[in-house]
Amino acid sequence: MTSRLVERLRTEVDGDVLADPGTRAMYAADASNYRHVPLVVVRPRTVDAAVAAVGVAAELGVPITSRGAGTSIAGNACGEGLVLDFSRHLNQVLDVDPVARTAVVQPGVVPDVLNGTAGRHGLHFAPDPSTHSRCTIGGMIGNNACGAHSVAWGKTVDNVESLDVLLPDGSRFEAGPVADDVLPLHGRLRALRDEVMAAVRTGFPRIPRRVSGYNLDQLLPENGFHVGRALVGSEGTCVTVLGATVKLVEIPRFRALVVLGFEDTYAAADQVVALLSLDVLAIEGVNEDIVSILRQRKPGTPGLKALPAGRSWLFVETVDPDAVVAAMPGATGSVVVTDPARMRELWRIREDGAGLATRMPDGAEAWSGWEDAAVPPGRLGAYLRDFDRLLGRHGRRGPTYGHYGDGCLHVRIDFDLHGPGYRAFMEEAADLVVSHGGSLSGEHGDGQARSELLPRMYSPEIMAAFGRFKAIFDPRGLMNPGRIVDPLPLDADLRVVIAPARIPVRTSLALHADHGDLAAASRRCVGVGKCLTASGGVMCPSYRATREEKHSTRGRARLLFDMLNGSVVRGGWRSAEVREALDLCLSCKGCKRDCPVDVDMATYKAEFLHQHYRRRLRPMSHYSMGFLPLWLALAPGLVRALGDVRVVKRLGGIDPRRSMPIVHDRSFRSRFEDRARSTTGDPVILFPDTFTDHFDPQVGMDAVTVLEHLGFQVSLPRKRVCCGLTWMSTGQLGTARRVLHRTARIMDGSDTPVVGLEPSCTAFLKSDALELTDDPAVRRLAGRVRTFAEQVAPAMKPLGDARAVMQPHCHQYAELGLDADREVLRTAGVDATVLDAGCCGLAGNFGFEAGHYDVSVAVAEHVLLPAVRATDATVLADGFSCRTQLRQLTDRDPVHLATLLAGLIDS
Repeated sequence: MTSRLVERLRTEVDGDVLADPGTRAMYAADASNYRHVPLVVVRPRTVDAAVAAVGVAAELGVPITSRGAGTSIAGNACGEGLVLDFSRHLNQVLDVDPVARTAVVQPGVVPDVLNGTAGRHGLHFAPDPSTHSRCTIGGMIGNNACGAHSVAWGKTVDNVESLDVLLPDGSRFEAGPVADDVLPLHGRLRALRDEVMAAVRTGFPRIPRRVSGYNLDQLLPENGFHVGRALVGSEGTCVTVLGATVKLVEIPRFRALVVLGFEDTYAAADQVVALLSLDVLAIEGVNEDIVSILRQRKPGTPGLKALPAGRSWLFVETVDPDAVVAAMPGATGSVVVTDPARMRELWRIREDGAGLATRMPDGAEAWSGWEDAAVPPGRLGAYLRDFDRLLGRHGRRGPTYGHYGDGCLHVRIDFDLHGPGYRAFMEEAADLVVSHGGSLSGEHGDGQARSELLPRMYSPEIMAAFGRFKAIFDPRGLMNPGRIVDPLPLDADLRVVIAPARIPVRTSLALHADHGDLAAASRRCVGVGKCLTASGGVMCPSYRATREEKHSTRGRARLLFDMLNGSVVRGGWRSAEVREALDLCLSCKGCKRDCPVDVDMATYKAEFLHQHYRRRLRPMSHYSMGFLPLWLALAPGLVRALGDVRVVKRLGGIDPRRSMPIVHDRSFRSRFEDRARSTTGDPVILFPDTFTDHFDPQVGMDAVTVLEHLGFQVSLPRKRVCCGLTWMSTGQLGTARRVLHRTARIMDGSDTPVVGLEPSCTAFLKSDALELTDDPAVRRLAGRVRTFAEQVAPAMKPLGDARAVMQPHCHQYAELGLDADREVLRTAGVDATVLDAGCCGLAGNFGFEAGHYDVSVAVAEHVLLPAVRATDATVLADGFSCRTQLRQLTDRDPVHLATLLAGLIDS
């Protein structure tokens, strides 16, 4: 069957037909707890191709699952037959009508993309789930997604005018409000409506966030017998959505964010009804658990310092902030923010909740399943108190947050998914929310997690009507089976249960956050897909260049998970699929900062390369670029003479289109030793990394100039040192460890600060070195290391006037932060703009290696190169990789912070 299916699809469908083990493993899960390995994944290039794919699957009796960005949390978007991924190609905004305030979109359109187009007309697609930067409108239609602003503009169902839908029998029609029965199914739907009208009117919870079940209420006469809206939230169980006409709303000219503090989460929830009487657009709740996790794991997150006093907070967006503050005299504090940039920083605290809550403050794993129940807003405080008591009875924990204005509570719980307690909790939780007049799902849909529980919420008559509704569209049961109707068991197909690791998972690296367990590390990725975001931050540069799932942090984590299990991706540590996916990982470490759950793919890649090539011949670039510090130490003249020779580059695994950086005939160390030295001031040791020492020695001399100007006494280590980064990044962990131990011993026995000039080496010594070894000398060295900016910031004084744009090095962004750099520039008199341009694309050895050039350039062209070409300000880039990339791809000559400051001193 599988071979016939794939052959037919490849013959008849214009699109990517993918049946390889890697793709099937990556698409086996969405953002839920469940795992269903598909037979084949199709990414249709055209609507006709999607129709053809559904036709082939239906003819062969293969189940069909539609998928957007795969961020569904209830198990709505993973199936065992054909998976249709609309996000890759069918992702266009076809039309925006500013007069009618509507837009016509393909199902793979990302809300932020639509809003970028609609925003030119002052319009906006209102539903905005926290994944709005990467989820798709087709997926939102499938789940009836909502978001923070549903208080003002409702759920997706309230913002859909009509749908272009396809039945599994090949029929295609426009689903909207129906005045006259045009199709036979219209008559069947009307007959069903007439039979169950009374039960629907009395048996559907009248709350803002009733998402569970089918929208039979949209067939009622008072709702215009709207077949399209009845299909919203059907989770792909009835039709395939090929397009949609959606409503747009006018963006208010003025919006403010009021953050209110309260003594606890109950006090915050109890104030929701009072706030709803005001002119508000959103009321979101965050409790101290989420904030504590954020402060612990990402202490430099913008917005944290702006939170007012309290242990729970309401984020209230409004056009009248004064009224909101005046209405809350019992708040423990309040902050009013009107600057859009600061508002976005604060909203990020709330939007990252789904990822942050997957790990408890003590590192324990927390899971979805019961994560989005909703009750009447006036019952939220009472429900929260009862829910916490339920958690206590089961010995479970779960930080809560959510859409308080709509009574929707989000939570991740430290379930034991291997035992019977999961089912027992889910059943009791369902009964609890129903007792409060609520809905099992208030946003994410029922999926596999809650469909089995629907009879606890709805009468037998309504449940039977749900079955008849599906059968009208899908009589053979091919459309996403097991969801809503004839449900799969809620405790079956749990991926941590059915796909456990079957090969040793202990790592050579410490992986402190996961106790040396790669299986636990791979489970960090829960699929929220922030790595699929097209802009902002650093993660994930290779995905932004290729738009391939396997090049995203999520895709790589899923492949590692399946590699350990071995049921689809075979070969264990020798897996070709994992090697291929990791080959384009730039080891930028952007995911360690940007991923809400701290996935650190650069570290996992180093471990994989170590295991994959153990006792095997490595790629030649591992010997040329990985051993570069050794070659420069032994024979710098030879490297200078031969480094750019074409045949040498070919033998060394280096792309011929890359020019090798010039090795200077006099290193930084030799220049430093020949100069007159200051003998006064507080002592500091400059760390002469390989790149500064041999490729950019003037940076080292400029750093000495600045440090001595500020009153420091500068010295270098007594012997040649190296952090070991190039060996670590190529997975040569044994050599990296030996190099690091040697450096730590050379530099031990002193408390003098060690100042790094190269951000990658500095970050390595402060962080990655501790993953490589538990040597006490290494720990002591890590505690002494600081960035150049951190060292000079307290002593900095005005030096002159200058303008600059700064490209942060990825490792500095991820590990070190930029606060000290900003302070230094401000004090020195430099008007600096820090670019949010992502990775430069060179990333150490990555951009030099054969086969990486095109991706390296594409990453740079994404934002960085256009931004640099558009400015005449000095380009500031502390990373040698960043400077090299810019020198080779533009006509600009970027400078290190030390060089910029030294120039101001000399002037």
